[in-house]
Amino acid sequence: MKAIVMAGGFGTRLRPLTINLPKPMVPIGNIPMMEHVVSLLSKHGINDITALLYFQPDKIRNYFRDGSDFGVSMQYIQPDDDYGTAGAVRCALSSVTEPVLVISGDLITDFDLTEAITWHQEKKADTTILLTRMENPLAYGIVITDEDGHINRFLEKPSWGEAFSDTINTGIYILEPSAIELIPPRTNFDFSQNLYPLMLSREMGLFGKIMKGYWKDIGNVDEYKRVHVDFFSGTLDLDIEIAPKVSGEDIIYQGSGVRIEDDVQITGRVILGNDVSLESGVKLHNCVIGNRNRIGIGAELKNCVLWSDCAIGAESNLSGSVIGNNARLGNNVQLIDDVIISDDTVIGDGATIKANCKIWPGKTVDSGSIVSSSIVWGDRWNRELFTNSKITGLALTEITPEMAVKVGAAFGAFLGTGSEVVTSRDASDTSRLIKRGLMSGLLAAGVNVADLEAQPIPVVRYGLRQGSYAAGIFVRHNPDDYRLIDCIFFDGSGLDMPTGKLKKVERMYFGEDFERASLDNIGHLDMVYHVLEDYRDDFLQHTNIDLIHKAGFKIVIDHSNGSSSQIFPDLFSRLGVSTVELNANLNPRKFSTSPEEYTQATVQLSSIVTSLHADVGFLLNPVAEKLSVVDDEGRPMDSQLLLLVVVDLFLRTSGARKIAVPVSSSMGVEEIAREHGVEVIRVSNDHLSMMEVFLRGEVDFVGGTRGGFIFPGFQMGADAMVALVKILEMMAQTRTRLSELRKQFVHLNRQSISIPCPWSKKGMVMRKLITDSEDKQRQLVDGVRISEDSGWVLVVPDRTVAAFNIFAESPSSDETNRLIDRYQSLLEEWQQE
Repeated sequence: MKAIVMAGGFGTRLRPLTINLPKPMVPIGNIPMMEHVVSLLSKHGINDITALLYFQPDKIRNYFRDGSDFGVSMQYIQPDDDYGTAGAVRCALSSVTEPVLVISGDLITDFDLTEAITWHQEKKADTTILLTRMENPLAYGIVITDEDGHINRFLEKPSWGEAFSDTINTGIYILEPSAIELIPPRTNFDFSQNLYPLMLSREMGLFGKIMKGYWKDIGNVDEYKRVHVDFFSGTLDLDIEIAPKVSGEDIIYQGSGVRIEDDVQITGRVILGNDVSLESGVKLHNCVIGNRNRIGIGAELKNCVLWSDCAIGAESNLSGSVIGNNARLGNNVQLIDDVIISDDTVIGDGATIKANCKIWPGKTVDSGSIVSSSIVWGDRWNRELFTNSKITGLALTEITPEMAVKVGAAFGAFLGTGSEVVTSRDASDTSRLIKRGLMSGLLAAGVNVADLEAQPIPVVRYGLRQGSYAAGIFVRHNPDDYRLIDCIFFDGSGLDMPTGKLKKVERMYFGEDFERASLDNIGHLDMVYHVLEDYRDDFLQHTNIDLIHKAGFKIVIDHSNGSSSQIFPDLFSRLGVSTVELNANLNPRKFSTSPEEYTQATVQLSSIVTSLHADVGFLLNPVAEKLSVVDDEGRPMDSQLLLLVVVDLFLRTSGARKIAVPVSSSMGVEEIAREHGVEVIRVSNDHLSMMEVFLRGEVDFVGGTRGGFIFPGFQMGADAMVALVKILEMMAQTRTRLSELRKQFVHLNRQSISIPCPWSKKGMVMRKLITDSEDKQRQLVDGVRISEDSGWVLVVPDRTVAAFNIFAESPSSDETNRLIDRYQSLLEEWQQE
C-alpha cells in the first residue's frame, strides 16, 4: 500500500514556532513530527511514501531526501494551485490502481495501522476513516457510525448542541481506487466537504473504525505543549532510538557526546540530545533538551522543551517553556510558565519574561527587562475566541483595549486592505473604549471604518445591508451580565458572520501574524449619520400607518436607557400612538439589565400599564434586539408565551405557509400552525440559524424563544422595534387584546433544569444519548429533542457552562416532571461510567 503524507500546512496557529520551519518539521521529543509519522508507516510495512508539500518545501526535502536513511522510499509533490485536501491527493497519484493511506504529517499517533488495513479489507470498504474518541470534540469533525462501522453522518466542527458523539475524524484515511476515481483532477475538492458526502449519496462503502491508542493533532501551541506533557507523564511513548536509562521513576534518554558535570540532578522523563553540556548544579525535571545545547551553572528547568544549539545562562530558572533554535539566554533569566522563545532570540542577564508571552525570532530583550506584553504579547485567551459570531469576556480584564487593537488588526488583515467596516456600540463608556481599540486595529491594517457611534443593533444591520461594506462590528455590555463585553461581528449583508470565516480570523489572532498597512495605505475614518434617518423612513414604508393610527393605541414603553429612545418618539407621533416612555435617555452608566433589575423593570411596567389602562406595555433591551411584553391586564408574558401569541397573530393576518422556530420552543407552535394549515420547521437556538433559514427564503416568519422575531419585508435579523410595531399592527387588524390570546395556552406545562457535567464528558454523554434515543421520534438540530405521546424533552449541552440543560413540556405537570426526572437520571448515570 502507498502512503500520502499531507505536509503542506503553514502552521499559522503554531507561530512563532513555525516562522522558520514548516509545521511537519517542528520537533516532538527532539524528532520532527513528520519523522514520527514516517517511522509509524515504516513500522507497519508502508514504505512507498509521497509527501504533499507547500510551505517551505525544501526543508522537508533536504531532511528526508530519498527516504533511504529512514528505511522508506520518499517522493515529493508540490501542487501548482489550491486543489483542496482530496484534490491535492489526486494530484499526487499518477495512476489509480491500488489503495492509498492518507495521513497528516503534523500529528502524533501510535495507531495500529496494520489492524486498520486488515479491518478495511474485511469490510470490503471503498474508504475507511480512522476515528478516535475525544473529550472535547468541537474543534474536529464528528463522525457518526452504526454498529457495523457504516458512516451515517458528518458534523464539521460543530457547536456543543450539534456534538452528537465524541467520535472524531483523525484525518487518516484508507482509500480504494473506487473512491479516488471520484476526485476530479486539478479541481478544488475536499474530503469532508465533497468526497465523503458524494460517497454517502451514492451509498458506497464508507466506513469508520474507532482506533485504540494515542492520537494528537498538533494544531496550536497549547497542543504542542500538551503532547510533551503527555510524554513526561507516560501517557505517550515516543519511538526514540536511544535506549533509556531507568532509575526508579526517572527515565533518561541520553544521546552521544553528552557532558554532565557534578551535582547535576535529573528527574522525571528527560531527553538529552547529542553533544549536550550540563554544567554543575543544573536541575532538570521533565525536559526535552535538543542537540548541542549548553545549560549553565545552577540553572533549573522544569517541563521545558529546548530545540537545538541554545545556551542557557547560569542560575536561570525556566518553567513550562519552549525555546527555539539558537536562542541565547543570559544569567539569572526567569521564564515564568508557558513562555515561547523563538529562534535566534537573545535574552539579557536578569531579564524576566512573564507567563504566556511569545518572543518572535531574532528579538533582543535587554538585561534586567521585565516583559509581559511589550514585544509580542501572549495568548491570555484559554478558550476559543469566537462563540456564535461574537467575542465575550470580562470588561477590561479579558477584553482590554490592547486586546481589541489586536482583534481589529487580525480582522482587518482577514478582510484585506481597502475594505470598509461599519462600527457601532451601545451607550456605555466601556463599549466606546473597546470599539476605539477595534477601530485602531482596523485602520492600522489598511481597512476603512464607517462609524455610526451609538445605535441599536437593528440599525447597524440595516446600514450594512444598504451599503457596500465588507463587515460590521458592534460592541455592547452583555445583556445578561454587565461585567461582560460582547464584540459582535456581522458580514456585509448584516447577518451574523459565519463561524467558518471567524475561525480564520481566530487563527490569525492566535498566530499573531498579520501585516500592517504601509504609511500610504492606512485606513481612513468616516462618521456616518444618515443611516438612522434612512432606517426610520424605510421602517414606515413597511408599516400600515393608517391601520395603527385608527386603532388609537395607548402604550407604555421602557427603552432600558438604550438607543431605541432616539427612534421611537418620531415614529409614534406619525403612527398616532399615545405613549408613556420610561428610561428614554441614553445613559453611559446604565448599559445592562441584571435579572433583578429586569424583574423590577417588569413589575414597574405592569403597574403603570394597569394604572393607565394602557393597551400593552413593551420592554426593549438596550440594543433593541429583544422584546418583552406586558398585556393589557398588567400580566408579563414569558418568552415562550410571547412566541405563541405572536405566532398566533401572524398566522391570523399573513397567509403564511411555513414558519421557523427554535428547537426549544413550545409544542403549542405546532397546535397553532395546524389550525392554519401551516408547516413548522425547527432550527438551532441561535440567531445566525434563524437569520440563515429566513435568508434562504424557506420560511415566511421566524420566531425566537428569547424575545426576538424576524418578520418579512424589512429586516433579516431580530429587531425589537419592528416587532413592537408589527404586534400593534396585528392587534389592530384582528381587533384582539393580548389578554384574550394568552388564555389559549394556559394548558401547557413547561419545566427546565440544568445538570452539571464536566466538559471532558459532554461528548461521551451525547454519544450515549444518541444511542439511547435511536428508536424514538427525535430531532437532531441543537441537542436532542425527543417527542413522546403527550409531550417532549430537549437535552442540550450548555455552550458556556459545564452542564447540560433539560427542557420538557406536556399538558400535565406530572408528565413534564417525569420526563425531566428520567433524563436527569440518565445523564447522571452516564457520567459515572
